[in-house]
Amino acid sequence: MVISKMNRKVWILSVSMLTLAAIIMTGCKSPDRHRESIDAVGSAIITEKQHEALGREYDFNIEKPSDAFRELLLSGQNLPYSARAALGSANLERIEHWPEDDYPFGQTNEEAASDIAPDETIVISLVDALQIGAANSRDYQRQKEEVFRSALSLELQRNNFRNIFRGQVENITRTDGSGDTRTTGTATSGDFSVRRKLTSGVELTTALAVDLAHLFTSGGATARGVQTDASISIPLLRGAGRHIVAEPLTQAERDVIYAIWDFEHFKKEYAVNVANRYLSVLQQLDEIHNREADYRSRATSARRVRRLADFGRVDEIQVDQAMQDELRARQQWISAKQRYQSSLDDLKQFLGLPPDALIELDPDELERLAAPAMDMLEQLDEIEASVRDDQESVPADAPIELDPPDMERAGPYELPESRALDLAFENRLDLRTSEGAVYDAQRAVIIAADDLRGELTLLGSANIGQGRSIGERDDATFRPREGRYSSLLTLDLPLERTQEQIAYRNSYIALERAVRSLQQAEDGIKSSIRNALRDMLEARENIEIQARAVQIAEKRVDSVSMFLDAGRAEMRDLLDAQDALVNAQNALSRAVVTYRISELGIQRDMGVLEIDEKGLWQEYQPGDDENV
Repeated sequence: MVISKMNRKVWILSVSMLTLAAIIMTGCKSPDRHRESIDAVGSAIITEKQHEALGREYDFNIEKPSDAFRELLLSGQNLPYSARAALGSANLERIEHWPEDDYPFGQTNEEAASDIAPDETIVISLVDALQIGAANSRDYQRQKEEVFRSALSLELQRNNFRNIFRGQVENITRTDGSGDTRTTGTATSGDFSVRRKLTSGVELTTALAVDLAHLFTSGGATARGVQTDASISIPLLRGAGRHIVAEPLTQAERDVIYAIWDFEHFKKEYAVNVANRYLSVLQQLDEIHNREADYRSRATSARRVRRLADFGRVDEIQVDQAMQDELRARQQWISAKQRYQSSLDDLKQFLGLPPDALIELDPDELERLAAPAMDMLEQLDEIEASVRDDQESVPADAPIELDPPDMERAGPYELPESRALDLAFENRLDLRTSEGAVYDAQRAVIIAADDLRGELTLLGSANIGQGRSIGERDDATFRPREGRYSSLLTLDLPLERTQEQIAYRNSYIALERAVRSLQQAEDGIKSSIRNALRDMLEARENIEIQARAVQIAEKRVDSVSMFLDAGRAEMRDLLDAQDALVNAQNALSRAVVTYRISELGIQRDMGVLEIDEKGLWQEYQPGDDENV
């Protein structure tokens, strides 16, 4: 055979190069290794930037846990779902050509799901709700992914300033019968290059090409070639300088910081929203209890007045009034139950859980929440006792003096406004992001100004050696003295810069907008702080007022009931007293919840409410310098 006449050395070399290429190909990373590798890079960047943005680091992972509460509820409580995707990506069916066998599949925790009985109602505390939301909320997960995506974008920008290697091996066999002699041959070439861009704007490229050509006919001639190329590009005017060339890298570095700050601010907002929704649902549960007690009371009153009417002690119209109020109390009790269920479903969805999951809230949370308010009222009792003693000697026609709310019984978070604003300006991460946006806009002006300049670029290249292809019989020479060298200086005069002029003017407009956004953010913080302080003061006063209203309403119901039995009161008086009692009870629970939410809200607005990686908060302790 013709091939058998081939020079053994050439054959071995050709086969060796192809084998090397095959080894390189088979040695490339598998998809799972690529994913794990870039995950490690992204995590390292986030850890690095956490130190820079927060002065601390914590575990950050975008992978959902295998025991995600949503999936456990769907499986354990046998809840209906429309598709396997509802159980999470770990339960998806593998489609054809899926690149990884074990990801994201096979991560479900069936043992944990089996611990939940199908008809079991799970009671969750406020702490449980915070942790569940951090692990299951879709918005929470999206915010975490935005941080990770910003880290990957930074890695892409960093890669632009690294050594970029490229390698390619080709083998071609060709037969040419168009001439007088039919020739058949093979050529194997390897091309390896490296490119590097420096932050100064200089770009360097070096390439090495090795060719091996052999004819199977015409005597089996062999030719070898080695060729190297090198080039350099140096910008001298437009596009020169680290502050210009590395601007995308600089922005990507800052974007990771912003993403971390945004996530931290989101965590605080989310935690306060969870608490607000959780406590509001509990307040509605307390309203159900109040409406139920009111319904029972009115039913009892209706029976009593019916007996009194039978003995002729009250008019029949009062019986009708009592029955109408009993029906109205029933309707309000039913409405309160429905509002509670709707609010509970909304809370479940906010936490990332199915709305039909069998979940209830811990009613003891409201009692624990009301404990400080009760202490406040005990102190108020002592103060009012002395006030009543003083008022007994005051004439009825004496001038009425209205006492404005004071800070004597103020809570720990009712700080002076100036102190609260100082804390906010020092700790609000979203305000830092707005400040950073102004600096970014300033740099954008510099970049736009650079684009107005002319472009002066120095180019240099060197080519040494020669390549070889099928049909060439002599080996190429590799002599630097016989190389080809060139240099080129190009100048692009700034004669037409309309587009760049517009971009430059727009950069100043963008800067002004960034400044206005900072001003708006600052004014918004001031407004939120002032409103939070007002809300706390009003809620504190309202707690005292409604607690007194409850006491008076209870006393009024008892008194009217006795007068009604004695024939000295009408049914309408009792119905009005019962209305006042249930309204005061509901208003008191609302005031307690409002005050607690205001405490959390002002800590959020001051930026001092710390949230850990599990979604749990650590509250600010006024007067503790470590919290400042």
